Formats: sequence, C-alpha cells, structure tokens
Amino acid sequence: MATRPNNEITGEPLIRFENVSVGFGENEVLRNISFEVDAGETKVVLGESGSGKTVLLKLAAGLLRPSSGRVVIMGHNLGEMKEVDLLDFRRRIGFVFQESALFDSLDVADNVSFRLREESRNVREMETRVRESLRFVEMEHAYHKFPAELSGGMRRRVSIARALIDQPPIVYYDSPTAGLDPVTSQTIITLILRLRDSNGVTSLLATHRLQDAFGLANFVFEPKSKRVLPVWEDGDGRHFALTKVLVIRDCEIYFQGETTELLKSEDPYLRQFLA
Repeated sequence: MATRPNNEITGEPLIRFENVSVGFGENEVLRNISFEVDAGETKVVLGESGSGKTVLLKLAAGLLRPSSGRVVIMGHNLGEMKEVDLLDFRRRIGFVFQESALFDSLDVADNVSFRLREESRNVREMETRVRESLRFVEMEHAYHKFPAELSGGMRRRVSIARALIDQPPIVYYDSPTAGLDPVTSQTIITLILRLRDSNGVTSLLATHRLQDAFGLANFVFEPKSKRVLPVWEDGDGRHFALTKVLVIRDCEIYFQGETTELLKSEDPYLRQFLA
C-alpha cells in the first residue's frame, strides 16, 4: 500500500530531529531533542502525561515550529517551509489522533475519503481507495455507519484507515490504544505491525503504555501466512531493530535504544517506569 520514498535508497533516515527545543511562553516543553528514524522503522516515544509526546508529533507533522533546532522529514526541513508547502507535505503523511478525531456528522466512508474529496478526486477512484483502506483495518462492513454507531476500538481503526487513504510512507500515532480494552488494544498494535512489516511504513508512536512498545518490538507480522509471530520464531534478529524506544523525562530524552536494553537497565527511574 505504501510507496517507499527516495530516502530508503540513499540510506538517509526519514525522520530526523536535531537539537530541537520548543516552549510556550516561559513553559519549556522539549529541550535539545535529537533522534533519527530509518525507513521501515517504528520509534515508540514513551513518557508520562504532559511530557511532550504529542508536541513532538506535532513538530514532526509541521503543525508546530521548533524554537530552535531542525526537524527534517523525508529530506524537508520543516522549519524553513512556507505554510502552503507544509499543507502539501502533510498530504504525504498519515496522522492517527488520540481520540480518533472523526467528524460526527459524516459517515465512515466520508470520514475516510475526506482528504481525497478536498482534492476533488474521481468519485470511482475515491470509493475504491476507501474500501481498500477499510478492508485493511477490517472495517469495510461499517462503510455507511456513523461514528456514534461504533465502539472506541472501531473508531480508532477507522482513524487508521483515514490515515492510510493516500498511502503515506510515514504515519504518526498519538496514543492509539489509549482508553481501549486489552483485546482491542492488541488489534490496533497488530494493524501497526502489518503496516510496518507488509508495507514498510515508517512510524512515530507516542504512548505511555509499555505494552505497546513491547508488542511492536517482540512480534512481527508475516505477510505470507498473515500471522503475527514472536520474533524468536521468525529466527531473524534484525526484527528487534525495527522498533526502538525513546523515553522523555523533564523535557529531555532520558533513554534511547531497544526494548532489550530498556529491560536490562538498572537506572532507578527506568526501573520505576517499567514497574
């Protein structure tokens, strides 16, 4: 579904933060944040409520500009782009909001096709793309339903379908499993695994749930069998590197690495966070 961008050919990271700081008035939110996300990789941003996770995603989408530093996405320095160019850029990424952010007055089909209708796409093409996206998240049966008729998990899946409608190479997820029961949360994580392992989608995922990070790091979706397998069954250690973790504390990056390193850490804060 997703098209691989040129950065994968050159080997450059698709997402790069270079000493990024941002604040509102005297309130500093993020300080000297630096990290990279390679093509096909998922970076899970962990932190307590109010730690700046959502602000980081908005910076990566060009919805906020940094006070200092550079945010470079697919080779574009977002801080130097004009607003008209940022609008075009945002059409190339997907964004799954924390509360789904569906339009209550529109049915599922119109919610998913909203971006395409803004671009005056062909009606037949839109219907094909909408059904394809809904089929991917197993929600095609809800084509004519309204958000009020759906459960929280269903609304989250429709939100993912909407994010996929333009086949973006990058998707941002803001607490995609927040407020969902364990079974539904696992359904959402499985969808994210499918996008990563079948379509090569690069992702930033903000969450306070350690389960999300370990679910993405310890499992792989096998396209051929269409099954989710533990990485040790897959027999290829490289899958560990497809998901990495970044922990934010007191406006700064406190930890960055793989979940295996996080589990082995003796740092008192990380041990408390894991507990």
